[in-house]
Amino acid sequence: MTDETRKVGPSAGNRGKGRLKGVPNKATKALKDMILGALDDAGGQDYLRRQSIENPTAFMTLIGKVLPTTINADVNARIVDRIEHVIVDPAPRGDT
Repeated sequence: MTDETRKVGPSAGNRGKGRLKGVPNKATKALKDMILGALDDAGGQDYLRRQSIENPTAFMTLIGKVLPTTINADVNARIVDRIEHVIVDPAPRGDT
């Protein structure tokens, strides 16, 4: 067998036959649908608002899981390299 005809790895003949990039598997989608359904049954946004007050640690963990998927960063943004120092006199000056 030459290097050109040799298959590498157990799935070399199945390349490209999987799910498309970004498409969740059926179990993941079903679980997500159940979670969102339970959230809707619990009161949706009002329920989350209560949780932010009653369970802030858990709520902030949830925020940490959701935010990275919703941030749309501009990778072409210009970086500003200016540093400004301002000295403020703490004693007010007035006419005496």
